[in-house]
Amino acid sequence: MSTLLKIENLCKSYPRPEGSIQAVHEVSLTVERGEFVAVQGPSGCGKTTLLLAAGALLQPSRGRVLVNDVDPYSLSPGQRARFRAVNVGFVFQQFHLVPYLDVLDNILAPALALGAKDGRRTRALELAAQFGLSDRLRHVPSGLSTGERQRVALARALLNQPSLLLADEPTGNLDKQNGQVVLRCLTEFARTGAVLCVTHEPQAADHADRVLNMIGGKLQ
Repeated sequence: MSTLLKIENLCKSYPRPEGSIQAVHEVSLTVERGEFVAVQGPSGCGKTTLLLAAGALLQPSRGRVLVNDVDPYSLSPGQRARFRAVNVGFVFQQFHLVPYLDVLDNILAPALALGAKDGRRTRALELAAQFGLSDRLRHVPSGLSTGERQRVALARALLNQPSLLLADEPTGNLDKQNGQVVLRCLTEFARTGAVLCVTHEPQAADHADRVLNMIGGKLQ
């Protein structure tokens, strides 16, 4: 196995007038290819901060993040955006779909960072079919069910064939049936890539190869 994500002594603090808040403190973690790792913990424990830092979306205060042996924070903002688009897929609880784009263009959104939207159209259509969205391609998110929105988000995350999927409470807004669809997808992806999922739901952790607990910004 190869290490797809390596986090070393990661710290993230936020300045406040009354003193800085330490959201993540001295966290070290590796995720190997073929592995589904879940991080559990209560709201406010630092799970999402950890995930955003792991995905090159949030600069750590200290420590290092390596994705495929590259420190994305050593890159320029433009290079980092392109690196992220190629290497990392994101699945969020709130979906973060663009409200004025239809299903097809939401799936294609990650291709914009690569300047390759036209070249990804065939794959986007294949993913739409895989997730049962072929008859929803021209619908905007407000015209979709909650489960359909999450399936669009999954297809978008997979568009550029990343090696690492990061999932933030991916079943938090879903009923059990739709939640299982998402978890099966993450489990399938982890056969060839790697998944880091932060969650407070037992059903998500049940699918993981390894479950870690986070309390007060620290992994236990």
